Amino acid sequence: MRNLSTDYGEVYIGTDEEIYAWMLGAIEEGVLNKDENLARIGLSGGSTPKAFYKWCADNDVMSPLISFQCRWTTSDERHVLQDSPDSNFGNAARMMLNPLKVPRANRWPWPTLLTPDNAAKNVNDQWDKQASRDKGFDVCFLGMGDDCHTASLFPGCSLIGSGIDENFAAVDWPERGWRLTVTEAGLARSKKIVVAVTGAGKQDALHEVFHGPFDPLNKPIQVLKPMAKNVVWLLDEAAAKKL
Repeated sequence: MRNLSTDYGEVYIGTDEEIYAWMLGAIEEGVLNKDENLARIGLSGGSTPKAFYKWCADNDVMSPLISFQCRWTTSDERHVLQDSPDSNFGNAARMMLNPLKVPRANRWPWPTLLTPDNAAKNVNDQWDKQASRDKGFDVCFLGMGDDCHTASLFPGCSLIGSGIDENFAAVDWPERGWRLTVTEAGLARSKKIVVAVTGAGKQDALHEVFHGPFDPLNKPIQVLKPMAKNVVWLLDEAAAKKL
């Protein structure tokens, strides 16, 4: 993979297979460097993660030694039940965790049966007990929309720049409903952040992120700039065309 050094982190550009292998390697590294009994892995939603889950399951590339040493959750989630096709954790479970036979005890989905605010409070309380507030994910996977949103931090989101100290929060995304998401504080406390972005439809947004003015309220993924030393971007050639 060829790479670029940027103000927003190191960028690696390669094929789908190379991207998936890098994502797997990040999980393995997270397990090796974990502080707790289980490495805290924040999975994300979207087409690239789904393809990664399928690749892991189809090719049986993740050993039980690795998968059983992780606490699997998501960096953000729609406020839907796990059996919904819109559930990020549900998709990860169906496509990867179930085929890999990951124990239920190692899975930590958002409690979406609760109201959004109570779900966020529950996750923060459990996180503080199990890890402590000052620790984030060992590996946090993110994507980026063509509007430059990441996790459930969308343009104009009230969480951006709010100074909220909790690692997770609930937010109502206009016309899309309630979401549960990692916050800027939660991202800043994470050891490694891996942003996977693929497809020609993202090239304009990526160009604006890397070469446009710093404006995280309108380009939320730019909140990663202060964390650049811990951020890795994985792009395919189509997405990286205008960098």
